[in-house]
Amino acid sequence: MEIAKVFGLFIITAIAEIVGCYLPYLWLKQGGSVWLLIPAAFSLALFAWLLTLHPTAAGRIYAAYGGVYIGVAVMWLWLVESIKPSITDWIGVSVCFVGMVIIMFGTKHA
Repeated sequence: MEIAKVFGLFIITAIAEIVGCYLPYLWLKQGGSVWLLIPAAFSLALFAWLLTLHPTAAGRIYAAYGGVYIGVAVMWLWLVESIKPSITDWIGVSVCFVGMVIIMFGTKHA
């Protein structure tokens, strides 16, 4: 069950980070309102706080989180930006997930 909680926390963390970066992108590149920066700042603060909730060393968490982030980013591409991921996108996500599993279940250190 612990693994499911950590993975779920990774997904929520990735969404917070992507939203925090996507909203300024909408403002800067798509002509969105400057008011988008307020929820963007909140989302990035939430992202930083969520990273503190993980139970192990920060460097290992950031490394494993990177694999999940890449998967969530490709899903974002598909679901939010309406761009269908290519087979190479999915292969890349799979490779990243394998790396994440190796990091998460490899040698345990404090």
